[in-house]
Amino acid sequence: MAGYEKNILYHYTDFQALDGILYHAQLRVNNVLNMNDAAEMRLFMSGLCHAMVKRLKAEGDMERVEKVRKLFHDELKKEFFYSAYAACFSLYRDDAAQWERYGNRGRGVCIAFRGDYLEKMAEGELSLQEVCYQDDMTEHPLADVFYRLIKGEGDLSAGNPRIKGVMKAAWIQSVVFKHPSFSSEREVRLVVSPFEKGYFDMEPCYHVTVERIKKYYPLDLMAMCQKIGITLEELVSEIIIGPESTQSAAILQDYLRDNGMKKLAGQISMSRCPLRRPPV
Repeated sequence: MAGYEKNILYHYTDFQALDGILYHAQLRVNNVLNMNDAAEMRLFMSGLCHAMVKRLKAEGDMERVEKVRKLFHDELKKEFFYSAYAACFSLYRDDAAQWERYGNRGRGVCIAFRGDYLEKMAEGELSLQEVCYQDDMTEHPLADVFYRLIKGEGDLSAGNPRIKGVMKAAWIQSVVFKHPSFSSEREVRLVVSPFEKGYFDMEPCYHVTVERIKKYYPLDLMAMCQKIGITLEELVSEIIIGPESTQSAAILQDYLRDNGMKKLAGQISMSRCPLRRPPV
């Protein structure tokens, strides 16, 4: 992901996640289907289908229209198999919308990560990708790839290896697709796609709440830092306490110092975002 060597990527979360990242050196990548924008994967695939149908209808190729509709209808049933896992970041520091949506409604914390280091860590099944905000797939590069394939193939079934390959590419792209109404977030995702290979050398974990069970993968930040020759303190450049948090900055600094992160203890700041809830 070119262009982020000098940028900071901001991860808005709660204090439990902060403890997991700094004390346990684990960064969770969660199933995209469990996120508040889970429908975007389906919207991306449906959008590609609509782009194909529109183009074929204009040519009067109704036979292929029906085949394409069936192809995508059957493909969408495989959604869970193709679901990827991601940790989400924003290019915005101390942003009201981010605090509200992802920072425990302003009561959480924002962790600043060095984007250039995350880029170096992103290899193998890991990739660092900027989110694309689009609702019309007509001009998307994959739409043209699909069109040429559909027009050139007699077999438009999911079993066709060429069809299967392009569908796989589409599912991968769908993970970093969101509706334009989210464009103000300027989101970047650290994505794990376990389905890309026949194996994934990390065991999944499950977080059980009173309402549901969530599946996630814990990335070993310590090992990832050591691999590129940095420390965890070098990866994290700042911690911002949320605008509605009751967290004492002094206690957070003690927490960091007592856990061997003296340098980071000097990088604590308080949010200046005027996020205040109206009285009930």
